[in-house]
Amino acid sequence: MAEAVAAVVALLERAARRDAALEELRALRVALQAVSPAALRARLGEHHLGALFGLLGVNDREQVSACVSILERLLQALDPVYVIQNFREELQKGLFHSDDSVKILSMSQVGRIVEDSDAVTEILNSPELLRQIINCIGGEKIAVAKEAIKSLSRIAQTEEGLEALFGSSLLSDLRNVMATSDVVRYRVYELIVEISSVSAESLNYCASSGLIPELIGELTGEDVLVRATCIEMVTSLAHTPHGRQYLAQQGVIDKISNIILGAESDPFSSFYLPGFVKFFGNLAIVDSPQQICERYPVFMEKVFEMAESQDPTMIGVAVDTLGILGSNVEGKQVLQKTRSRFQNLLSKIGHQAKNAPTELRLRCLDAISSLLYLPPEQQTEDLLRMTESWFTSLSSQPLELFRSISTQPFPDLHCGALRVFTAIANQPWAQKLMLDSPGFVEYVVDRSVEPDKASKDAKYELVKALVNSKTIAEIFGNQYYLRLRAYLHEGPYYVKAVSTTAVEGAE
Repeated sequence: MAEAVAAVVALLERAARRDAALEELRALRVALQAVSPAALRARLGEHHLGALFGLLGVNDREQVSACVSILERLLQALDPVYVIQNFREELQKGLFHSDDSVKILSMSQVGRIVEDSDAVTEILNSPELLRQIINCIGGEKIAVAKEAIKSLSRIAQTEEGLEALFGSSLLSDLRNVMATSDVVRYRVYELIVEISSVSAESLNYCASSGLIPELIGELTGEDVLVRATCIEMVTSLAHTPHGRQYLAQQGVIDKISNIILGAESDPFSSFYLPGFVKFFGNLAIVDSPQQICERYPVFMEKVFEMAESQDPTMIGVAVDTLGILGSNVEGKQVLQKTRSRFQNLLSKIGHQAKNAPTELRLRCLDAISSLLYLPPEQQTEDLLRMTESWFTSLSSQPLELFRSISTQPFPDLHCGALRVFTAIANQPWAQKLMLDSPGFVEYVVDRSVEPDKASKDAKYELVKALVNSKTIAEIFGNQYYLRLRAYLHEGPYYVKAVSTTAVEGAE
């Protein structure tokens, strides 16, 4: 290792000359792969890196590429505080560079610096550097913009960072970059929502800046395409308690409900309706399904309408939303209150799981798994009766329906069907159905029907769910129970050894 380090340092000395040849840079790039950055730390001088940064200023793509690779490797060896204190100007120049790889190099170093609590204060005292990071949000290369958003989001996790971004002229820079294009404006909104989600205090800064009210104004405005984009960001904001409280206080949730109500007469509602319905689905699951469905009855009505329609896009969104809503017991009980309407809908979902295009079939299978799963501690007689009646509503022979899907040569569908069996595997009524279905238990313990890793993992989860159930030994009987336990013990990828006998004289 010492020899390799010495060789790298010698190459570094040669590369640090202003007239370094491309061959020397290539040799250095290769040599660095054999040495860990940590081993170089004590031997790296400021002049080495300064010279390499200087070599980025030429109009030679291959030289720039070699220097970027070398700097990426060497900078890993240095403490972030050292990097910002000694190469602040170089990083800033890098953010202006015409080559995106140099911008990404500089931005990734900024990312390291903002993750370090000691180094981040150095950036807060560098308004020019912050200004250029903000400008990078408007970059053509999405990778550069995403790194900029990530860094600014991290900077805003302290009060000093919030003050720097929203309490100074940098707010004007944010607004200026927003004016670049619609795409860049949404990137800034994405940043603002990320910052707002951290705490009530950060949300207050973003709201006071006027940027959150502007986002909400666009959400409830007349442009249907803008609505569709903005609702995703507002949904992210609703994932936090302080975000939900703010949206409720500002009347935003009521406005979204009213827009859904008025969608009947809007010929362009298909653009934004899926997002608005998903918003309420997410709201119900992080808040209270019962309260949300009672307070905003238009949400449930719209979900059922979409599920009963002939439009595959709308059916898909409705099925996803029902899966989210029915993922906890309170949501299941809300659906159960709709009685026959939901039972009829289950029949349609079962039909779609069998006959729809593959993507919609998968969404149906995932929703069915979510709707039918009951944790052991919540398996009351009433709830078990409910999941059993839902299962039987899916098809005239639901167990055979999912078994037929699980034998199809499409791994995604195969695993989706196995997940349905796993969802019901710990419920006594389902175990009795499985036992009474000819050949079903043999199918469960047959490893030869699982063609790939994902399928083997899905089958193993089914076996695990069965074995861990308190009622399985009693219902399946000792023989089958022991076979399932053996399968579990052997793991998902067990292959039985085949012994061969050597015969004298055989070739």
